[in-house]
Amino acid sequence: MSKKTFVKIIRKTNPRIPKLIANLKQVSRENDVPVWRDVAVRLERPRQNYAEVNLSKINRYANENETVLIPGKVLGSGVIGKAANVVALSFSSTAKEKITGLGGKCLTIEQALEGNPEGSGIRILQ
Repeated sequence: MSKKTFVKIIRKTNPRIPKLIANLKQVSRENDVPVWRDVAVRLERPRQNYAEVNLSKINRYANENETVLIPGKVLGSGVIGKAANVVALSFSSTAKEKITGLGGKCLTIEQALEGNPEGSGIRILQ
Protein backbone atom coordinates (compact mmCIF):
# COMPACT_ATOMS: atom_id res chain seq x y z
CA MET A 1 0.00 0.00 0.00
CA SER A 2 1.39 3.36 -0.98
CA LYS A 3 1.90 6.10 1.60
CA LYS A 4 -0.74 8.30 -0.05
CA THR A 5 -3.36 5.54 0.11
CA PHE A 6 -2.40 4.70 3.69
CA VAL A 7 -2.88 8.33 4.76
CA LYS A 8 -6.29 8.47 3.05
CA ILE A 9 -7.43 5.33 4.86
CA ILE A 10 -6.08 6.41 8.26
CA ARG A 11 -7.98 9.72 8.09
CA LYS A 12 -11.35 7.96 8.09
CA THR A 13 -13.15 8.34 11.41
CA ASN A 14 -15.57 5.46 10.87
CA PRO A 15 -13.58 2.32 11.81
CA ARG A 16 -15.64 0.21 9.38
CA ILE A 17 -14.46 2.07 6.27
CA PRO A 18 -10.66 1.42 6.40
CA LYS A 19 -11.25 -2.30 6.94
CA LEU A 20 -13.73 -2.38 4.06
CA ILE A 21 -11.35 -0.55 1.71
CA ALA A 22 -8.52 -2.95 2.57
CA ASN A 23 -10.78 -5.99 2.04
CA LEU A 24 -12.05 -4.66 -1.29
CA LYS A 25 -8.51 -4.11 -2.57
CA GLN A 26 -7.35 -7.51 -1.36
CA VAL A 27 -10.23 -9.37 -3.03
CA SER A 28 -9.72 -7.32 -6.19
CA ARG A 29 -6.04 -8.35 -6.34
CA GLU A 30 -6.69 -12.02 -5.51
CA ASN A 31 -9.51 -12.52 -8.02
CA ASP A 32 -8.38 -9.93 -10.60
CA VAL A 33 -11.73 -8.12 -10.35
CA PRO A 34 -11.72 -4.39 -11.22
CA VAL A 35 -15.23 -3.78 -9.79
CA TRP A 36 -14.11 -4.06 -6.17
CA ARG A 37 -11.04 -1.89 -6.84
CA ASP A 38 -13.29 0.81 -8.30
CA VAL A 39 -15.55 0.74 -5.23
CA ALA A 40 -12.51 0.96 -2.92
CA VAL A 41 -11.20 4.01 -4.78
CA ARG A 42 -14.61 5.69 -4.52
CA LEU A 43 -14.72 5.00 -0.77
CA GLU A 44 -11.26 6.52 -0.28
CA ARG A 45 -12.67 9.90 -1.23
CA PRO A 46 -13.96 12.29 1.46
CA ARG A 47 -17.30 11.30 2.96
CA GLN A 48 -19.09 14.36 1.60
CA ASN A 49 -18.32 13.06 -1.91
CA TYR A 50 -19.95 9.65 -1.34
CA ALA A 51 -22.90 8.85 -3.57
CA GLU A 52 -26.39 9.58 -2.28
CA VAL A 53 -28.83 7.87 -4.60
CA ASN A 54 -32.62 8.08 -4.44
CA LEU A 55 -34.85 5.13 -5.24
CA SER A 56 -36.16 6.92 -8.33
CA LYS A 57 -32.67 6.76 -9.89
CA ILE A 58 -32.37 3.06 -9.08
CA ASN A 59 -35.78 2.52 -10.67
CA ARG A 60 -34.66 4.40 -13.79
CA TYR A 61 -31.37 2.56 -14.38
CA ALA A 62 -31.75 -0.91 -12.84
CA ASN A 63 -33.33 -3.90 -14.51
CA GLU A 64 -35.57 -6.47 -12.82
CA ASN A 65 -33.62 -8.73 -10.39
CA GLU A 66 -30.34 -6.94 -11.14
CA THR A 67 -27.70 -6.22 -8.51
CA VAL A 68 -26.99 -2.51 -8.17
CA LEU A 69 -24.12 -1.21 -6.05
CA ILE A 70 -24.09 2.28 -4.58
CA PRO A 71 -20.80 3.33 -2.92
CA GLY A 72 -22.63 5.54 -0.44
CA LYS A 73 -26.15 5.87 0.92
CA VAL A 74 -29.52 4.93 -0.58
CA LEU A 75 -32.26 7.44 0.19
CA GLY A 76 -35.99 6.70 0.20
CA SER A 77 -37.19 9.50 -2.08
CA GLY A 78 -39.12 8.36 -5.12
CA VAL A 79 -40.85 5.16 -6.12
CA ILE A 80 -39.22 1.90 -7.08
CA GLY A 81 -41.25 -0.41 -9.29
CA LYS A 82 -38.82 -3.31 -9.69
CA ALA A 83 -37.49 -5.98 -7.39
CA ALA A 84 -33.77 -5.16 -7.44
CA ASN A 85 -30.96 -6.30 -5.19
CA VAL A 86 -29.37 -3.13 -3.84
CA VAL A 87 -25.90 -3.13 -2.30
CA ALA A 88 -24.79 0.02 -0.48
CA LEU A 89 -22.70 1.36 2.36
CA SER A 90 -25.91 2.35 4.19
CA PHE A 91 -29.66 2.72 3.68
CA SER A 92 -32.29 5.08 5.03
CA SER A 93 -35.13 3.33 6.85
CA THR A 94 -37.72 4.26 4.20
CA ALA A 95 -35.46 3.01 1.40
CA LYS A 96 -35.11 -0.37 3.14
CA GLU A 97 -38.88 -0.65 3.56
CA LYS A 98 -39.60 0.18 -0.08
CA ILE A 99 -36.94 -2.16 -1.50
CA THR A 100 -37.84 -5.16 0.66
CA GLY A 101 -41.57 -4.49 0.14
CA LEU A 102 -41.19 -5.36 -3.55
CA GLY A 103 -39.16 -8.50 -2.90
CA GLY A 104 -35.74 -6.94 -3.39
CA LYS A 105 -32.78 -7.30 -1.07
CA CYS A 106 -30.79 -4.69 0.83
CA LEU A 107 -27.19 -5.82 1.29
CA THR A 108 -24.13 -4.12 2.70
CA ILE A 109 -20.97 -3.99 0.60
CA GLU A 110 -19.35 -6.50 2.98
CA GLN A 111 -22.15 -9.02 2.39
CA ALA A 112 -21.93 -8.60 -1.38
CA LEU A 113 -18.14 -9.01 -1.28
CA GLU A 114 -18.49 -12.21 0.72
CA GLY A 115 -21.27 -13.62 -1.48
CA ASN A 116 -19.87 -12.57 -4.86
CA PRO A 117 -16.06 -12.19 -4.74
CA GLU A 118 -15.91 -12.38 -8.56
CA GLY A 119 -18.07 -9.25 -8.80
CA SER A 120 -20.16 -10.67 -11.63
CA GLY A 121 -23.46 -9.06 -12.58
CA ILE A 122 -22.97 -5.86 -10.56
CA ARG A 123 -23.85 -2.40 -11.87
CA ILE A 124 -22.39 0.61 -10.04
CA LEU A 125 -24.58 3.71 -9.73
CA GLN A 126 -23.28 7.06 -8.57
